[in-house]
This record gives sequence, structure tokens and C-alpha cells, in this order.
Amino acid sequence: MNKKETLILESTTLWDFPTQNYGNKPHGNNKYNGVTPAFVIWNLLQRYTKEGDLVIDPMCGSGTTYDVAVELKRKVECFDLNIVRKEVKKADARKLPLKNNIADFVFIDSPYSDNIKYSDDKNCIGKISCENNKFYDELEKVAIEIKRILKKNKYMAWLIGDQWIKRKFTPTGFLLFNRLIKHFEPVDIISVTRHNQTSNTGLWHYRARKFNFYLRGFKYLFIMKNTKS
Repeated sequence: MNKKETLILESTTLWDFPTQNYGNKPHGNNKYNGVTPAFVIWNLLQRYTKEGDLVIDPMCGSGTTYDVAVELKRKVECFDLNIVRKEVKKADARKLPLKNNIADFVFIDSPYSDNIKYSDDKNCIGKISCENNKFYDELEKVAIEIKRILKKNKYMAWLIGDQWIKRKFTPTGFLLFNRLIKHFEPVDIISVTRHNQTSNTGLWHYRARKFNFYLRGFKYLFIMKNTKS
């Protein structure tokens, strides 16, 4: 996309963005493990926030949320266990240094298993396999913390994928969703097409057909509202 093109708000539950970034300046770092597509955050902030609102990202990674929020004139606080830039503060998403009911919107792109090295921190949830129930226990603690900081009747969005490894499928998204609906009201579920993952090669497509399995083609984007007391 060049600077003369206009971003268009998504109108369906299928979001397909061919590149991680938009425009002529970076939003996060597309070389970072598990980087969030900037288009996802742009769409969410356009729909669920206004200028001056406070946006929180508890697992900010390379800072995509920070860059998009600042560009859209939102206030923003970003946290992570792995600090790669000064705008991101070191904190565990299960215990954020924030007051209750402070956020107008929360976005999180969490690990979906132990498949990627996110951090050297021993407390990183990304060191736990999604085949282990403890993984969902820890993500639920993050959900409870998000609920604590999020204002009543405001929105949060959670991006996560499933896992297929060693001939075993784990419906990570569904298992997380079952935890989230204990604390939030579901608004909608978006399918975000995955591009540029390491398995998107001719060899892996050949293997998927030959050995009768499917490559991960999308992530879930759960949009939820804080209506529950």
C-alpha cells in the first residue's frame, strides 16, 4: 500500500491482509516472532475506540499496538516480558501495574503454544505447551487481569491460533474461548488469514497433501465485551 491509498474498515468476519504493515512507516517489526498484522489493530481501534481513549496491550511484542494507537491519537500503554523497545514496559500480563477500570480497549496477541521462542523469561506463558491444561489456566489469569483493568461495557480483542504438531491437532482457540466466555460477553469471532508463516512453502504444502493434514491458514480474533460483574 502506498501513502495515496486509503485504509478501508473491514465489513466481514474474514480479514485477509497480504502484508503485516500498511503505509510508508513501520508499525511494529515484521521480523519479530509472532508479530501482529498492523491492519488488525487499525480496524479494532477504528471500531471500538475514539481519539483520546486509553488502549492497553499486555503482550505487546515489537510494539505494533503502540505505533498504530499513537498514529490514531489514542493514549496507549504497552507491556511485555521481553523488552525490545523503550515504549514497552516490562510486566507480566497476569499482574499489570495498572489501576482497576482504567482501559477503554484492550488488545492481546498471545502465544498459542510453546512453538515460538518469545522470551528468555522463565515466567513466559509461551514456554508452556497448549496440550497442557496449565497453559489455559495461565491465559485465564491474563483474561481476569484484562477484565480488572477494562472499563464496564468496553471491549477487548484476543488473537490466537490453533496447533497441529507431530500428527496431533489441538484446538487452542476453542479451548481458550471456553475460558473467556466465563468473564466476557462474546461479540464476534473474526478469522484472520495467516501469511508469511514458515510453513507457507511448496515443501510444506506438498507434505500436507501427501500425509493428509492441514497447514494453519488462519487465526481467531475473539472480540468480547466487559459486561459481567
